[in-house]
Amino acid sequence: MKPFFLNLWSHCVRLTARWPSIGSIAPFIPLVAGWWIVTELEVFPRAFLPGPVDVVRSFGSLVYTGILPEYLQDSMVRLAVGAFWGIALGVPLGMLVGLSQRAHTALWPLLLFFQAIGDIAWLPILVIWFGYGLITMTVVIVYTVIFPVVLNTVLGVRSIPITMHRAALSLGASRTRILWEVVLPGALPNIVTGLRNGLGYGWRALIATEIIVGTSGIGFLMFDARRAGSVVEILLGMIILGILWYIVDSWILAPIERATGQRWGLVTR
Repeated sequence: MKPFFLNLWSHCVRLTARWPSIGSIAPFIPLVAGWWIVTELEVFPRAFLPGPVDVVRSFGSLVYTGILPEYLQDSMVRLAVGAFWGIALGVPLGMLVGLSQRAHTALWPLLLFFQAIGDIAWLPILVIWFGYGLITMTVVIVYTVIFPVVLNTVLGVRSIPITMHRAALSLGASRTRILWEVVLPGALPNIVTGLRNGLGYGWRALIATEIIVGTSGIGFLMFDARRAGSVVEILLGMIILGILWYIVDSWILAPIERATGQRWGLVTR
């Protein structure tokens, strides 16, 4: 028996070395196995804690009926729209606050004040202003994304040594060239970190908004399942949220962040 497990372990190690993505799945195997064992032993009633097989069946049913693809598309579109505007507004604002002392003095207290007000706290007044729709959700996501982007951009701009600005000026660079060839590249690693954090916060804000004011989306799917007493669909929604963000963060955002740092010489390969 012992050689069998040793061979199995060595085989898993080789697979992980050949396909690193398998290593990211390994930590979830004991979790799913424990979940399956608990449900099979019926420690809790199936109505309160469905098993992995039940969740898979629910996934297949919702995909077959077209509900899950439609809701997932709605959530991703809302996140993309809100993140786009959050980034489009946050990066220039962060550059302004980071470069101008007057702008920093005037805007920094406001940024800290509004950052302390949670995005969900705006929902009641936004519903009164814009109703239950895309505008309300977009405003909440923009509000959530913009602060990490602005604050990290300011940090990136202010971390550039003043000698870099003076060297560029001594070589005859204009203010515009300094902005594009010194400030922006120097702040880019921090900006990318802000984008990564902002998108993470925006994703959670989107789900919370869909639960409260949505009429579609993954968050609404979970809330609607709660009203129907369907725990299996709630668990399915939670699993989908985790998997989606894990894929986006680990396979897209984290590599971009690493590549940005390597490109501008902040880390070594």
